[in-house]
Amino acid sequence: MLYSNASEWRAARRKSVLVYGMSGLGKTHMSNLLRASGSWFHYSIDYRIGTRYMGEFIADNAKAEAMKVPFLRDLLMSDSIYIGSNITFDNLSPVATYLGKPGDPDKGGLPMAEYARRQEQFRQAEISALRDTSRFAARAEALYGYPNFICDTGGSICEWVEAHDDQDALLKELSSDCLMIWIRGDEAHTQELIRRFDRAPKPMAYQPAFLAQVWQEYLRENNCSERDVDPDDFIRFTYARALAHRQPRYEAMSHWGITVTADQVAALRTPEDFDDLVAACL
Repeated sequence: MLYSNASEWRAARRKSVLVYGMSGLGKTHMSNLLRASGSWFHYSIDYRIGTRYMGEFIADNAKAEAMKVPFLRDLLMSDSIYIGSNITFDNLSPVATYLGKPGDPDKGGLPMAEYARRQEQFRQAEISALRDTSRFAARAEALYGYPNFICDTGGSICEWVEAHDDQDALLKELSSDCLMIWIRGDEAHTQELIRRFDRAPKPMAYQPAFLAQVWQEYLRENNCSERDVDPDDFIRFTYARALAHRQPRYEAMSHWGITVTADQVAALRTPEDFDDLVAACL
């Protein structure tokens, strides 16, 4: 690990961490807390994906929808209006909206082939954004003078690595620049995430093999064709399975760094609290 013990962590001239875990367990809370202190640079993987690697896909998709409206088409064709996404750290919905949901087009669903194509675009984008971590860590200090750096990852990081392989290229690269911190939730947290998702289902990224498997399960259990799939029902069906699929993958990643609990993260109030929590785990 980048810091082998608490003394090294506390004495470090520059602290650099990467936080990962299920969405909704506190990654953003931790990142916002540190960023607000003025001495931490916050590198958001999801923001980087939406602005650098998928921004053109998102904008083109919005333009394609606008082109279906004659009034907007005329304005776009004459360069009279501009369409773009307004992505911020706190509003990443353009990425989720572009990913979409598979199923009945009358309910806003996408054909599975198109859905899978967008999933692959996201996979490549997230890996590229993760590989930018080292450059942004150096840039944060050299360009802006931030002494400390936090990389706030998306929930799907575990899908693109093989954590049991000590030679996994992406994990070796990330762990050489950052202390990897897993936010672990318990069963109560998982059930709350499922309840929250059931109230407002949102698109997410899946490992291709897992997506293919769960799609076939859904079609078989509901005895339906692709066009009959209710998009929200499918992603609700998939969510709890996705959490169960990811949990052992997160656990496998944990030996690359340290583990904190969601309750410990929720209790953080100051950067000093964060320093103490990391030191205790080390």
